[in-house]
Amino acid sequence: MANLEELLRQRLAPAFEAVAGTQVDPALRRSQHAHFQSDAALALVRRLGGNPRDVAARVVEQADLADLCSDVQISGPGFINLTIADDVLGRLLAQVSADERLTVPRPERTEIVTVDYSAPNAAKEMHVGHLRSTIIGDAVVRLLEWQGHTVIRQNHIGEWGTPFGMLIEHLLDIGEAEAAQELSVGDLNGFYQAARRKFDADDTFKDRARSRVVQLQSGDPTTLRLWTTLVEESKKYFLTVYALLGVKLNADDFFGESFYNDQLQSVVDELDKLGLLRLSEGAKCVFPAGYTNRNGDPLPIIVQKRDGGFGYGATDLATIRRRLRDLHATRLLYVVGLPQAQHFEMVYQTARDAGWLALPARAEHVGHGSILGKDGKILRTRAGVSVKLVDLLQEAVVRAAAIIAEKNPDLDEATRAEVANAVGIGAVKYSDLATDRGKDYVFDYDRMLSFEGNTAPYLQYARARICSIFRKANVEPPRDLAEVVVAEPAERALALELLAFEGVLTQVAENLEFHRLAHYLYGLASTFTGFYEKCPVLKSEGPVRQSRLVLCDLTARTLALGLDLLGISAPDQM
Repeated sequence: MANLEELLRQRLAPAFEAVAGTQVDPALRRSQHAHFQSDAALALVRRLGGNPRDVAARVVEQADLADLCSDVQISGPGFINLTIADDVLGRLLAQVSADERLTVPRPERTEIVTVDYSAPNAAKEMHVGHLRSTIIGDAVVRLLEWQGHTVIRQNHIGEWGTPFGMLIEHLLDIGEAEAAQELSVGDLNGFYQAARRKFDADDTFKDRARSRVVQLQSGDPTTLRLWTTLVEESKKYFLTVYALLGVKLNADDFFGESFYNDQLQSVVDELDKLGLLRLSEGAKCVFPAGYTNRNGDPLPIIVQKRDGGFGYGATDLATIRRRLRDLHATRLLYVVGLPQAQHFEMVYQTARDAGWLALPARAEHVGHGSILGKDGKILRTRAGVSVKLVDLLQEAVVRAAAIIAEKNPDLDEATRAEVANAVGIGAVKYSDLATDRGKDYVFDYDRMLSFEGNTAPYLQYARARICSIFRKANVEPPRDLAEVVVAEPAERALALELLAFEGVLTQVAENLEFHRLAHYLYGLASTFTGFYEKCPVLKSEGPVRQSRLVLCDLTARTLALGLDLLGISAPDQM
């Protein structure tokens, strides 16, 4: 284990327990006064009485720290300051360097995890509103897969319901071949809008569309074939967007609303048998406890409408039931905007009441805020419509290409295009993931494409600069040292950052707050800059040179892995 904080916790926790007579969290944190500081004695004295400095002294006397710390001091009202010995840092760095996973262990218990994310609507183009769910969901998948969990991607696309009657009739009007051509070039919005205009203006078309919905829901073969054309062309378009964005979603991950059609009646029947259904204005509903509207009245999930149709709540309940019963998931993640939080919590509670969702299985809403324009409102075009996701991404790549051409005109055309794509797409992703997902953020090309500050280009460039050190020296990174020499303050600072990586990943895998990983990577890159300025690498000699090359290599590997877990590529040269 190279997680210093955990190592210290394992040594301090028994000492605190010996003094307190019960388990105590050592409350460790990084400190400016030493490498780490424990604050737990201050809280413990409220229970034990006496002087917190005396309590801290008793803990230090009990703790086995001699082989880890070069200095242990009690400061202030009772803080325990801990300085890690240089040789300990050196040995741990050597262990990390020799390990492909940078000594980050796999979890003791692996799980089957379903991740519900992206979820665009068929026959409509993806817009900026789909960006956060897709980016965050992809990061969730990457991190949990890398840890060793079995991750099942679930792209719950909207491809059923009343709009498809309108769309199918429009398809028939213009001809199947022409419709397929129009959809294949990605003009889904134009197709949808043309159908909508007919629906609003032509009562005959409107009647045809409504009749077509009935045929669709009753399984008419011709209607289903036409519907399949619409859905399949939409999926092809979605896959081109996912390829541009560089996310892991593929054709096998689509599980649309129609997938659950034949399961909806059994959901109604099962909930009814369990006594969870109540009639409300003719509709069959569940009323999970604790959820009320503004007037204090119980809030329902409509499972079956009074006309016999099914509410979208029925589909969500069928979805969670399948993931628990058929996929045997124990962690169910829903990467959906925060406005849907209450609905999903009601679905989870209903699943618990039905006995489907029981420990160790748990469902989590991985909520996120919105993307705003510079006016502080939801990002839209000047015409007031949602920004197409493809347009947004392509603009980022074009802008990145101009910056790369200016900064490094000697790059060949193919490499420049590859780097521009990595920088442009990476900038968009990182700007999102570096923001607390529970908050909104302002979309700003200039800020996210900057090579200064907490941005993807800054991190990508930091790693590329390290790669250039090895190219310049024409040496391979040394990864077999028994111990790394750590003697200078800048070396210690970088060592501590590198050894914090395991703890950060463990925390993020649990809370899925990817801004914590982003901020760690930025801190690492900034610390490396300080190290590189103060500690010559190629001009040093012997063990010092080899050790500093290890620090460079470890920084590059950590940055590359961290960025990859965020779904961002790290070019070797920029």
